[in-house]
Amino acid sequence: MFTGVSGSGKSSLVFSTIAAESQRLINETYSAFVQGFMPTLARPDVDSLEGLTTAIILDQERMGANVRSTVGTVTDANALLRVVFSRIGRPHVGGPQAYSFNIPSVSGAGAIKIDRGDGRTESRSFSVAGGMCPRCEGMGTATAIDLSQLYDESKSLNEGTIRVPGYTADGWSTRMFSESGFVDPDTPIRDYSETELQDFLYREPTKVRINGINLTYEGLVPRIQKSILSKHVDALQPHIRAFVDRAVTFSSCPDCGGTRLNEAARSSKIEGISIADACAMQISDLAAWVGRLQEPSVAPLLAALGDGLDSFVEMGLGYLSLDRASGTLSGGEAQRTRMIRHLGSPLTDVTYVFDEPTIGLHAHDVERTNALLQRLRDKGNTVLVVEHDPEVIRIADRAVDMGPGAGPHGGTVVYEGTVEGLVASGTATGRHLDVRPELKPQPRVSRGSIPIRNARLHNLQDVSVDVPLGVLVAVTGVAGSGKSSLIHGCLPRTDPSVTVIDQSGIRGSRRSNPATYTGILDPIRTAFAKANGVKPALFSANSEGACPNCNGLGKTYTSLGFIAEVVSVCEVCDGRRYTDEVLEYRLRDRNIVEALAMSIEEARGFFTEKPVKVMLDRLADVGLGYVSLGQELDTLSGGERQRLKLAIEMSTDTEVYVLDEPTTGLHMQDVDNLIGLLDRLVDAGRTVIVIEHNLDVVARADWVIDLGPGAGHDGGRVIFEGRPAELVREDGSLTGRHLRRRLDPIAAG
Repeated sequence: MFTGVSGSGKSSLVFSTIAAESQRLINETYSAFVQGFMPTLARPDVDSLEGLTTAIILDQERMGANVRSTVGTVTDANALLRVVFSRIGRPHVGGPQAYSFNIPSVSGAGAIKIDRGDGRTESRSFSVAGGMCPRCEGMGTATAIDLSQLYDESKSLNEGTIRVPGYTADGWSTRMFSESGFVDPDTPIRDYSETELQDFLYREPTKVRINGINLTYEGLVPRIQKSILSKHVDALQPHIRAFVDRAVTFSSCPDCGGTRLNEAARSSKIEGISIADACAMQISDLAAWVGRLQEPSVAPLLAALGDGLDSFVEMGLGYLSLDRASGTLSGGEAQRTRMIRHLGSPLTDVTYVFDEPTIGLHAHDVERTNALLQRLRDKGNTVLVVEHDPEVIRIADRAVDMGPGAGPHGGTVVYEGTVEGLVASGTATGRHLDVRPELKPQPRVSRGSIPIRNARLHNLQDVSVDVPLGVLVAVTGVAGSGKSSLIHGCLPRTDPSVTVIDQSGIRGSRRSNPATYTGILDPIRTAFAKANGVKPALFSANSEGACPNCNGLGKTYTSLGFIAEVVSVCEVCDGRRYTDEVLEYRLRDRNIVEALAMSIEEARGFFTEKPVKVMLDRLADVGLGYVSLGQELDTLSGGERQRLKLAIEMSTDTEVYVLDEPTTGLHMQDVDNLIGLLDRLVDAGRTVIVIEHNLDVVARADWVIDLGPGAGHDGGRVIFEGRPAELVREDGSLTGRHLRRRLDPIAAG
């Protein structure tokens, strides 16, 4: 286990040094030709590394955004299920590919007889190639595109008619149309002939030669479908997602009902269940169904499939379904899904690297995750885990504690040894590891409530509950029990004034950082300008002070249209974003680059300007003291993004806050600080509702709403509402049982 306060250097050591060097050395074993197609990995800044083995990283990155990717396709489950249906499904419609929604159909290749139920049968043709629904092409959705959002019919191509993000009048994407020869680039779209409009919007891929280069021309609509609509909407960049929201309407495919499969694949069944039915089942139910199948001819396949599905249940993911789009999984769900792939792997002597595998997990599921981590170790592997959860830290064979503080105050190994030694070490982790939380002695009394009545969103089962106001409310339950559906989905509909602060991405450009997002860069620029008698615009990387080579980005982005974008550090400013002239100007012996490189904690002691200091204090209060002012927003974790939003909201007149697991990525010491902040917000008259698994937060809440008892269709009910002291006596609640053990493990047995 690698432990330490947030920002102490754990990830830098584990991911950016150990795992990075392992991957770099493995890449060097390939031929120079193959390496030319691989990303160039920089050598980590380390004097020596010995004893490295192959590293497999299982981090919190969300899964690929391809809309064809599902929980079933990113694991072996779908592949095994297709083979099983191809062997014992009736009627037999072909091999495994006949059940795949990613392989196109070939109509008329064969025929099946379907019993109509009235004593008659009818014959229908089917495909022996693939199971893809021909209408939606295996997407499961029908899309209707508003053409008026794609282009301005009063303008020509050269005047910038295309409204799609990235299609500027002089850009390469538009030049493909204007120089293709199919349309006149100077004619407004409304004056196109029928043939020209067809070529502009829908022409099939056609080889063309532009400026001596052979390229493939394609109509605007199919090009958008492939480049934008092939990705899950939630994974798109904010400005592209906004365009899709305006221009595209999604609905379930009328032919396949959203199953993605053609009629032949849906007609083949095992004991009345089609492969579409199986993929739509909750995985825990599917595992039980597979376990009941008795077919000697596919017994090994069923055993392998059953083991994989059981692993989902073991990982606390039994509430998912195989047809769930992988792009909709949270970071924690994605990491645990990847973990399943490795549980059955015969590889040994591998180094598995985990980034807080318990994020998003209830204490009940943490126990199972611990067992799985130990299984990987017992197979002969090394398991490196960056973790804050004390229940996970306790199972370590060896602990490496980083610190003593965060940012410039961290980066040192302050302890290395057994967990018992860590407890006695006196470090921040050691001090908190055996500290047991205490229930709030006098919980606050509510001053009203927000009533939710007969909620049926997702798996909620006609839930009615009163959410109290003026107190700290913890909404608990195992992953998939319905917490987010109740609070995120239903509460804002009941009371639109509720402010939801979640872990979703922050809308901003490549230039965005905490200083720009919080608005404190303006007074910082003003302070620099006043100290040097020059214009504030000089201290903006988006304005006069920007490096002319990279336009203030600090990096250059090379896009050739047909290959992935190449990113490199600007050779002129060396990534500093500003001109050399700007760097000559100083405020209290620091230039603008050095000021933005400071951590928030360090900046609190540097800036005396009141608006800057007030926001820096808020950022430190929410546990972001280790983050630098100029750090790119897209490098922040989900928990860091949420706390950044909270710091900004604290300056508004918001009455009711909803936070989604605000302790994500926080050390036990930082959790204490966050609880103190939440208490101060409530004492100031606010209502704070947290969806949370952290038992220290639950213990310090005024009121608890516990959902369950299980996940998926086994959850969706309120099984407890009341004070934490009453929850510990609730035997029917998994949260109550684990809270009782956390408060007093000896008394809990």
